[in-house]
Amino acid sequence: MDGSNLSDVESTTTENARRSPEKAPTGAQRPEDLFFPNKREKKDNSERKPLYGTLKDNKTARRWAVRVAAALATALLVGLLASSWRIGATLGLIVLIWTAVYDMRHRSEVPQWRRGHAAQRKTEAQLKLMKQLGYRVLHARSVPTGDGQIDHFVVGRRGAFTIDSESWDKRLPLRNKLEKLYHGRFSKNERIDEALDEAKRAEELVSAQLGRDISVRPALAIYGPGMPWDSHRLRGVDIITGSKVRRWLRTGRDRMDETEIEEIYEAAKKALPPRY
Repeated sequence: MDGSNLSDVESTTTENARRSPEKAPTGAQRPEDLFFPNKREKKDNSERKPLYGTLKDNKTARRWAVRVAAALATALLVGLLASSWRIGATLGLIVLIWTAVYDMRHRSEVPQWRRGHAAQRKTEAQLKLMKQLGYRVLHARSVPTGDGQIDHFVVGRRGAFTIDSESWDKRLPLRNKLEKLYHGRFSKNERIDEALDEAKRAEELVSAQLGRDISVRPALAIYGPGMPWDSHRLRGVDIITGSKVRRWLRTGRDRMDETEIEEIYEAAKKALPPRY
């Protein structure tokens, strides 16, 4: 041995331990982990949700998961029956596209147990496509201090509108007689009055919320009876063939920019609370 003795070694070891203390072994460095690998601590994944939980919380992801599963099942089944993966893949893609389009056109923004009648849902489906043109839409909005309901509040480049959707007997004609609306021999002037009142009240409330005056144009979208016009203005209310709502909204000149549209939309959300 060299000239160092045992006491020198112990003092050197103690000094090194004081200067750089060892860290407690973690993970696979611990002796028990070497002999019992199944008992190793797992990483904390409490902040990460499993796939099922993510799909459960995200409705859009869940819908797409169902569509993809249906498309894959169709592709596999048809491919096996036809002995051609090309045919199976083509039909699977068709199923995926069809389910996406169908869901987009029929899914309502109003809760399912509170949905309106078929006429309101038809108009809502048309207004979904108008969103691609920069229009903003609110459905089933109540009018404070009143019992009425605005089926659809729409704001876009052509202005702000309230639209009520009606489904009437298709066997009776719709006509305008001396500035009065008749469905067969039955007068529908009370609906004209209601549409005017709802639009006027919405105009007042949104203007007050916005801090400046705006104009809101009332309309009735009518499904069922044949009409000699696509749209007709009667006593300040537009009477529209139900299937022509998009065409009616696109007529006229542009009066608003994107900033003004967004301002009126946000003011309407506050001034006209949801009905349900």
